[in-house]
Amino acid sequence: MKLPKNLLAQTVIQLCKAKNIKHIVISPGSRNAPLTIGVTNHHSFKCYSIVDERSAAFFALGIAQQLREPVALVCTSGSALLNYYPAIAEAFYSDVPLVILSADRPKHLIEIGDGQTINQDKVFANHILYSANLIQEKQQQNEIKINTALNTCIFQKGPVHINIPFEEPLYVTVDQFSIFPKPIENSIDKEPIELENLDQYASTWNAAKQKMVLVGVNPPNDIEQHYLDILAKDESVIVFTETTSNLHHDNFFPSIDKIIAPLNDEEFKKLQPEILLTFGGMVVSKKIKAFLRDYQPKHHWHIDKKRANDTFFCLSAHFKSNVNDFFKALFEKEYQIVSDYQSYWQNVKQIRSRKHQNYLQDIPFSDFKVFDIILKSIPNQNMLQLGNSSTVRYAQLFDLNKTLKVFCNRGTSGIDGSTSTAIGAASVIKEQATFITGDLSFFYDSNALWNNYIHKSFRIIMINNGGGGIFRILPGDKNTENFDTFFETKHNLNAKHLCNMYGFNYGAASTETELVSALQSFYTDDDQPKLLEIFTPRQLNDEILLNYFKAII
Repeated sequence: MKLPKNLLAQTVIQLCKAKNIKHIVISPGSRNAPLTIGVTNHHSFKCYSIVDERSAAFFALGIAQQLREPVALVCTSGSALLNYYPAIAEAFYSDVPLVILSADRPKHLIEIGDGQTINQDKVFANHILYSANLIQEKQQQNEIKINTALNTCIFQKGPVHINIPFEEPLYVTVDQFSIFPKPIENSIDKEPIELENLDQYASTWNAAKQKMVLVGVNPPNDIEQHYLDILAKDESVIVFTETTSNLHHDNFFPSIDKIIAPLNDEEFKKLQPEILLTFGGMVVSKKIKAFLRDYQPKHHWHIDKKRANDTFFCLSAHFKSNVNDFFKALFEKEYQIVSDYQSYWQNVKQIRSRKHQNYLQDIPFSDFKVFDIILKSIPNQNMLQLGNSSTVRYAQLFDLNKTLKVFCNRGTSGIDGSTSTAIGAASVIKEQATFITGDLSFFYDSNALWNNYIHKSFRIIMINNGGGGIFRILPGDKNTENFDTFFETKHNLNAKHLCNMYGFNYGAASTETELVSALQSFYTDDDQPKLLEIFTPRQLNDEILLNYFKAII
């Protein structure tokens, strides 16, 4: 097989193979030729070619999100590297392992006015777990740096950056490796699980009559059902789950905003927990954040091996453990306490659910009505990817099919790479994948469709309300030209021509009847991926959503 003659490229390739990195996403360039030649001719790697580096990085993030193992990115020098930054920030805050392999000019060509050259060393300093800047002449140091970077990525779960200066010529090949770097075992994250002194916390837990568990982003099937059942049957516990938590039990409380949005001060005080236990990633609901900041618990405990965000300004304990180990230790000392905390709020949940259904019967065709219809339409066992902004927030108001696996880029909550992430995620799973997104997010990331790895079963539902509909929900005057232009960014675009260009079957709906009809065959097998564009009334959606919270009191 053809391999690069360049020894730095050989070293990186050999160590990536040794660390069992399998998927490599490459964006074309010349300076990265030694890496591209090496990995594309090596049987150990599955390689993808994606032109747009920003889209490529989110595509890689989607693969890593699903496989929960490192995915490598390869790019040329200069501004190409900077286009990775949005996905790197997302990976940093979402604990997704990415290995950035950037080609660079050698040091004597930096900052002299050479083309396609920037200062690439530590360019991601604030949002990276480890940066390694290799030096051509220092092989032993380079091996240590590469090993450290890859071990950090694998065991600390996040992005790392290896910057690799390549001298010309770049395209010279050989038939076999001439250097054999030694993999170094991980020395990171070897500390014992920090669950000491749990007796004290268990006593506090068992004595509390009002305990709230709040779960943010969480991978499917991550928490043992036995522990969920214990929480669910404890009448002193209420478990708030978000759409992205992938946790289900009849006694849990999904649709958080549906429960708490209509509450008054007296009811908030009744809901205020003595202990707040959190785990998982970022929380979507702004309302639960506001509530817990204003009505703080006596104790806020967070479980995570890596970090604990003081989201509610009252963090009192960080358990550096995985969640199952924590619950195993806690529930060894657990006993039931008499409390009406869960039963009271179960009654509220039932009332809200009835009023939710009643409200849906009376409203016209709108974003709210559309989400009710499409979320019910998704077949069992689908992977559901959600766009940010309005999309994930609307989804929070509905009880989802328990067989769905739900994902969303909530690390930085940006709209910039949702489509690319969904396509990357869908490329490595066996199940059908459905992606729901808004119009601005879709058009912003339209280069995601410039991709040769989209499975024909992939489905996109794009809700086109003619602009940034979420801004119409916020306080302020919505009837000015400045609002239309600079906040809502009103437009008349549609996705039909993009679908024709990129080989998607296109469908559209503007009424409830058209939508129901279109969905009947939307998920069935076809020879192309499909996109369904749903047009909703731009100036009516916000009124219907805001009135919803009044109607469910």
